[in-house]
Amino acid sequence: MTTLELRSVNRLEGDELHLDDIRLSLESGRLYVLLGPTNAGKTSLLRVMAGLDRPSTGRVLIGGQDVTGRSVRRRNVAMVYQQFVNYPSFTVYDNIASPLRLKGLRRAEVDKKVRETAELLHIEPLLQRLPAELSGGQQQRCAIARALVKEAELLLLDEPLVNLDYKLREELRTELRALFERRSAIVVYATTEPMEALVMGGHAVVMGEGRVLQSGPTLEVYHRPSSARVAAVFSDPTMNMVDVNIRGGEARTPAGLVLPLGGELADLRQGRFRLGVRANHLSLRRRGAADIEIKGTVDLAEISGSETFVHFRHNNLDWVVQEAGVHPLARGAEASFYLDPAKLYFFGDTGALERAPSSLPLDSAA
Repeated sequence: MTTLELRSVNRLEGDELHLDDIRLSLESGRLYVLLGPTNAGKTSLLRVMAGLDRPSTGRVLIGGQDVTGRSVRRRNVAMVYQQFVNYPSFTVYDNIASPLRLKGLRRAEVDKKVRETAELLHIEPLLQRLPAELSGGQQQRCAIARALVKEAELLLLDEPLVNLDYKLREELRTELRALFERRSAIVVYATTEPMEALVMGGHAVVMGEGRVLQSGPTLEVYHRPSSARVAAVFSDPTMNMVDVNIRGGEARTPAGLVLPLGGELADLRQGRFRLGVRANHLSLRRRGAADIEIKGTVDLAEISGSETFVHFRHNNLDWVVQEAGVHPLARGAEASFYLDPAKLYFFGDTGALERAPSSLPLDSAA
């Protein structure tokens, strides 16, 4: 089994710190999803992993061997970028075949591998076309095929679907996940989208400002974010956050909202917290007897496909409710939404998670 280790890796460019004390150990046969907003350090980390950049301090080891100063040309690595990087004067066949020919493989072996890989990505009928004759999705499939055919021990993908339309992204996500599950390589997939991370599965590495904020099985990190910061990164829309003061079995906001805390939350220590609740755990209708009604004013109702995102204001507090179906609520309308107290997160003064919902299934993103 091959391992990739990053030991206290830092990366400085001028006065800017791009990577800050990165410590990771990645194993072959697994998919790792780098999740974080733009400028979180994802691309910088991928470039250090690949050998395109050298860390300012720290070490990179592959299979226990120090490769910190080894260039990308001397590493067994393949990379896929946001842009559709193909040789414009090569056919699709020749684009995919190019890394195999550089290895000096025989013509018959090259042909076999090219056609097998093209079939996996459903571009076999396009092998004699030039990249300019392909759609965006087909060009990216070609770039991915060229990376896969190398059978590298380290496969890095830097937001490979970001420039595709929604339908193509959905299609390729599912296909890529199935492909990665059948490979023995270390696969690292960078994205800014929490839902894409959930679809891809595997292990999540949540990043912010060049640091690793949390890592672990993707669903576990999603359901048990270690801090309010991780919860904000791993929520789309971002998790609703409200300052509360807990006393006498109640959580009170400065705006006067009172939330009774029963069951497992009854023994939560008294003091100040940041209360968090995901938008999909709020509802426009009562789902259970324990649900708490909150009345507010509609600021905006965003209809997105089969879902509606309703922005509420309650006593100077802003809430976002994610509801299935189409709900064309008028701006300024008085309406209610409902909160299930069993699905509340509580973060302490330092932002660290102190209590997470125990009723959430760790095998789904519900």
